[in-house]
Amino acid sequence: FAMIKATETGIFGGRETKPHSRPYMVSIQYQGQHTCGGILIREDFVLTAAHCCKKETWGTYTVVLGAHNVRKKEKNQQHIEVVKYDPHPKFTGKYNYDIMLLKLKRNATLNKYVKTIGLPRKNGKTPANIKCVVAGWGKTGKNMPTSDTLKETTEKMQFSPECKRIWQQYFNSDHMICTKFSKKDGGVCQGDSGGPLICNKKPEGITGFTLADDCTNTKYPHVYTKHNCSHHINP
Repeated sequence: FAMIKATETGIFGGRETKPHSRPYMVSIQYQGQHTCGGILIREDFVLTAAHCCKKETWGTYTVVLGAHNVRKKEKNQQHIEVVKYDPHPKFTGKYNYDIMLLKLKRNATLNKYVKTIGLPRKNGKTPANIKCVVAGWGKTGKNMPTSDTLKETTEKMQFSPECKRIWQQYFNSDHMICTKFSKKDGGVCQGDSGGPLICNKKPEGITGFTLADDCTNTKYPHVYTKHNCSHHINP
């Protein structure tokens, strides 16, 4: 089977978020177009998936904070250039250690539209079957366009052995977690990469990959990179 890094990745199904109810959400943009999600973890640092910013295009990305509709110029938006790209040292361009810090050119102005989100304890464990929230501006379904507005839905944490059984050599429980989802509730899709998996109000993972060409196939759990695998999680 083939898998895809959720790069231009969105939420299929789900619902539009209440505007600015997730003020830590970041749209990472290349040449003015949304490519990935991310989260603001400090005024000057964004956490995302390493595959979101290809090395040959470093120096050309901008983050947009305070957005609800990424196709509109909303007065609450802050556009800030990325000046440093810091992927995990073990990231090789594939699926392992798919996490990266982006240093911003200037500090974000924190307000009710733009806020940081705290990271969970490094050794904290999230139990299986707990409901978690995912959000993004990615594709709204197989062969569907990306969403202009931020969408969200819930997915359930899956047991690691089950993730390994299905994804086989692609899944490593040391630095990955996965979720199960229903077609009714929806889940992440292409374009949601780099966005967070929020459990108990804390980000537990960064969206990594789904089944290629069909993010809606419930037989294949969605996979996230754990925050605690990062060498540089405290910028």
